[in-house]
Amino acid sequence: MSLVSLTDVVKRFGETVAVDSATFSIDRGEVVGFLGPNGAGKTTTMRLLTQYLEPDGGAISIDGLSIEDHPVELRRRIGYLPETNPLYRDMLAGEYITFMGRLRGMTTGEIRARTDDVVAQTGIEAVYYRPINQLSKGYRQRVGLAQAILSQPEILILDAPTEGLDPNQRVEIRSLIRDVGTDRTVLLSTHVMQEVRKTCSRVVIINEGRIVADGSVDALVAGHGGARVMVELEAPADAAAEAMGGLPSVARADALEADAGGRARFAIEGASGEDPRPDVSRLAAARGWTLWELHLAQASLEDLFHRLTAESAGPPDETGDETADEASGETPGQTSDEAPVEAAGEVEG
Repeated sequence: MSLVSLTDVVKRFGETVAVDSATFSIDRGEVVGFLGPNGAGKTTTMRLLTQYLEPDGGAISIDGLSIEDHPVELRRRIGYLPETNPLYRDMLAGEYITFMGRLRGMTTGEIRARTDDVVAQTGIEAVYYRPINQLSKGYRQRVGLAQAILSQPEILILDAPTEGLDPNQRVEIRSLIRDVGTDRTVLLSTHVMQEVRKTCSRVVIINEGRIVADGSVDALVAGHGGARVMVELEAPADAAAEAMGGLPSVARADALEADAGGRARFAIEGASGEDPRPDVSRLAAARGWTLWELHLAQASLEDLFHRLTAESAGPPDETGDETADEASGETPGQTSDEAPVEAAGEVEG
């Protein structure tokens, strides 16, 4: 039995369907990447799982128990780090962790017993007694992750945990997620494909509220769409792109660059299940174009993501994934005065 299960889940905001019959499951111990363009329904789905929002249809269960029938019990089994990390800037880092433990119903003894391990695991020893408004974004994310794992939850839900971090901080937080995910089930949303490849065992892609792909990265890349081919021709770039785009085995032909000598390079995406190289070769011969390069390019997660989401993706405010809280950049229940801000003299990390 899967640990987390969503079946035909629906969430509407007025006339907008933000999550549309979403169905997927997560097995115990999996680290699953949750991908989608802005406004696709990622944050809304995570808020449904964590019970910040109630679904308008479908069913969500954890370990076979319905979140509707067992809300308090199941909420205790989930650790959550929202995209807008809801830290209280006037608290010390250690005070905030203790405060969040009490909100979760932990006793003083339980909090003390867990704090040393959590502080060491997230690497915040140096800032434990520092005000949160003096911490860098990297350290603030570490503090947020510390509160999420304090109660030893089975399930960890992380919404864009590296958003806004510099490259070094991304690497550090990614390593931290791998560490805390070794004995937990993790659902991680991100826009950074490298994080998925390095951190996740499986990928779920959502677009316009619908689940459009679910599986391992390798299996998804191999199983969706046709071959990707790189072509270099001595030919007029626009005319060649139009001609190749009209071939039955070609789904898309993009001119990448052209030089003064008349050579042009193209990226060709094959139609589903098709290898367009024979058709491209015959076309070049028929038009009298010199063919300098024709080879298969390794498909990537980025290619798959673009293929599944680019055609229908729209601005975030058209898709319904932004509630009033999201549009203002705040977490539910958090006022703008409570939102974390950069401060002079902040501690880097």
